[in-house]
Amino acid sequence: MSQAGQNLKYLRKLRGWTQEEFANKLGIKRSLIGAYEEERADPRIDILEIVSDIFKLTLDELLLKDLSNTGGSYLAKRRQQKMMSAERNLIHFVPVKAAAGYLAGYADTEFIDELNTFTLPMLSGGNYRAFEIIGDSMLPTPSGSIIVGEKVDSLEDIKNNMAYIVVSRNEGIVYKRVVKNNKTKNKLTLVSDNPQYQPYQVNADDVVELWMAQSVISKVSVQQRWDVNSLASLVNNLQDQVSTLKKKMN
Repeated sequence: MSQAGQNLKYLRKLRGWTQEEFANKLGIKRSLIGAYEEERADPRIDILEIVSDIFKLTLDELLLKDLSNTGGSYLAKRRQQKMMSAERNLIHFVPVKAAAGYLAGYADTEFIDELNTFTLPMLSGGNYRAFEIIGDSMLPTPSGSIIVGEKVDSLEDIKNNMAYIVVSRNEGIVYKRVVKNNKTKNKLTLVSDNPQYQPYQVNADDVVELWMAQSVISKVSVQQRWDVNSLASLVNNLQDQVSTLKKKMN
């Protein structure tokens, strides 16, 4: 039985490519990559020849060998590179267009592997993920920014009024400041930096992931400029929100 489909999947993941990226390199549709990897179709010889050239393998190796169990020099180097990348805090990026799929696939390693990755040299060891945010509720952080967050394993570890990416069943993926209520521990209050948006609560049981914001990546061209009056209004509104929250918590 041909090993081509499984080998294509294995080699693609070694390079860290999505199916779309791999398909572009081979000059075919992404759906064909999926069909090959799921063994619903056999790769054409001309496609295998391109793969052979990219990975410096023979057609016999692609068709007949299980490359995941092969200790060849090329594959051994790729494994080592992947391990080095993981040690350098490989960050998976969730763009807005993948947000809906993320709610269903956040715990699926196959889905996560399909996301693009990058690294940031200033981050220490930890489990990080990046999310693209849209909207003006967290101004002055502009719409389209990328928030890099570190995984929070327990709601008990939440630090009041710090910014988090909150992934919940009902609200989806949102970027907010989180406030815990000592009296109603089963709820979290989510607060926007933009005072035009009112705080609201989510059920703690609905929250499936929390990522504490560590870094914000945004384009210089879309950074917001604030005048003195706007800043004064922002401070006053924030003070009013803090006072309201304190009264509710007490």
